[in-house]
Amino acid sequence: MKSFAVPGAGGSLRYHDLAGEGPALVMIHGLGCASSCDYPTVAADPALRGRRMLLIDLLGSGFSDRPEAFGYTIDDHARSVVALIDALELPRVDVFGHSMGGAVAIAAAAMLGPRLGRLVVGEPNLDPGGGQFSRGIAAIPEAEYCASGQDAIVRAARAEGNDIWAASLARSAAYAVQRTARSLVEGSDPTWRSILTSLPVPRTLIIGELSLPYDGVAGLSEVEIEIAIVPRAGHSIPWDNPAGLAAAIAASLSSAAP
Repeated sequence: MKSFAVPGAGGSLRYHDLAGEGPALVMIHGLGCASSCDYPTVAADPALRGRRMLLIDLLGSGFSDRPEAFGYTIDDHARSVVALIDALELPRVDVFGHSMGGAVAIAAAAMLGPRLGRLVVGEPNLDPGGGQFSRGIAAIPEAEYCASGQDAIVRAARAEGNDIWAASLARSAAYAVQRTARSLVEGSDPTWRSILTSLPVPRTLIIGELSLPYDGVAGLSEVEIEIAIVPRAGHSIPWDNPAGLAAAIAASLSSAAP
């Protein structure tokens, strides 16, 4: 695992840089998760093996630092990812983001400009309002969420048998989770949907089969955004079917440009 001090953030990102060929695939995790937890099995799958990959733990999550003064908005996270890409002097990258990480990936894609090769997002946040989980967190004041809210969610997840996610959330800084959830609910201007539809690169939106019907897909195929379905998976695609996700990402990265 490597470390990168994010300029002006007061802390460092930690990331796995997996050696391989072709443009680096930057992988960004969802809210309360970590790429170091979600993506090793995906990255090791034969469908993706052999290409360079960066598995990034966003600030506040996983093995990365938790600077309290950092804003933890979607754009803040995106800028930190782009700063790492800048520091590594990568001339071209592909980007994948899941859920909240999909919004970060879209924001980062807009910042990368001509360095962006392809963009792949898994059930991303595209519109203001967030999802059920992020709305619930954002509705709790930060001080209250830090004092007891996150611990209550972790306990409930463990009671439901969702041990992996509970462990990942418990590792995350509560103030980081709350601020990022609030940013998801507030949305962006232009919206992440608008940015996604306007990007001049090949784009794919991946959906777990068990999430169908998926309302967020409306209108995307009309603007040449490819839709891919991962079988035997719900929203937690990296955990439900990592091989299926790896295959969908690989197919998206190798498909012909529209």
